[in-house]
Amino acid sequence: MLPDWTLHCCSLLLLFLVKLSVETGHYFFDNHVLLLAQAMKFLQLFGRLKPVVLGMVHLKALPGTPCNTLSVSQIKKEACCETEMYQQAGIDGLVVENMHDLPYTFQTGPEITATMASICAALRQMCPFLPLGVQILSGANQQAIAVAHAAGLDFIRAEGFVFSHVADEGIINACAGDLLRYRRQIGAEHVQIFADIKKKHSSHALTADISVSETAKAAEFFLADGIILTGSATGVQVDLQELKEVRSTVKIPVLIGSGVTLENVENYMDASALIIGSYFKKDGYWGSSVDPDRIKKFMDKINVLRECALKNGLQ
Repeated sequence: MLPDWTLHCCSLLLLFLVKLSVETGHYFFDNHVLLLAQAMKFLQLFGRLKPVVLGMVHLKALPGTPCNTLSVSQIKKEACCETEMYQQAGIDGLVVENMHDLPYTFQTGPEITATMASICAALRQMCPFLPLGVQILSGANQQAIAVAHAAGLDFIRAEGFVFSHVADEGIINACAGDLLRYRRQIGAEHVQIFADIKKKHSSHALTADISVSETAKAAEFFLADGIILTGSATGVQVDLQELKEVRSTVKIPVLIGSGVTLENVENYMDASALIIGSYFKKDGYWGSSVDPDRIKKFMDKINVLRECALKNGLQ
């Protein structure tokens, strides 16, 4: 973790650049101040530059969905138990997601939003200082912003932020303009938006002539707080060349959203954050229960790697 004085110095630098931008009226400073402010938000939230490790809390199927078998209180209890396991292992943050609500739909009912708000509020009460985020499938980004705002969470994972694509549940259209306006309308500017680009489980034939790096640049231009790269499906590794290209293209944080394991984590040390679901489950399957031994082994290894990177001046 970075010491408080480092964060204070970064804040002073940001204030200086803001003042310089105002006094000069120069677009160069405006643009770079904005990007620096976004990087500072990430740094202040997690207390380190890279790579942050975010575990997944995959809620059991929620009320009204075809696979639902548990009451809200039972789902909440299981989520709290998983969160405690993650905390004990020293996780850097968590993402709450309704992954078991199969098959996904764009018609997210109020019962889903209300249940997720209730569970997320319970997790926030449980761990008041742990960075927490939420994603609501499918494409319910405004609902996710509302849940995060109501429950005191820090960020959301948004799909379909820029450029339309075809997912297994249908066509997802770009939402950046509406989403950021909604965030401002409800006073939730503190909730960061980490946006998937060229998302997994999707066809991107509609944008086949637009590269991953161009998509990342568009997400940055449309004011995403960070972008998320994934493989083609859950548990599939991110292409290392794509990661390299995107990191050289944008200045906002780049997160890895699939495929990170104990065996390949060294390949992703340049990422800002690693979102890990499948590997932290028994037998590495996303639908299984959380395996505390897997989490501990991973966190032990990542801490060693981060210490080495810090000593070598790579952080």
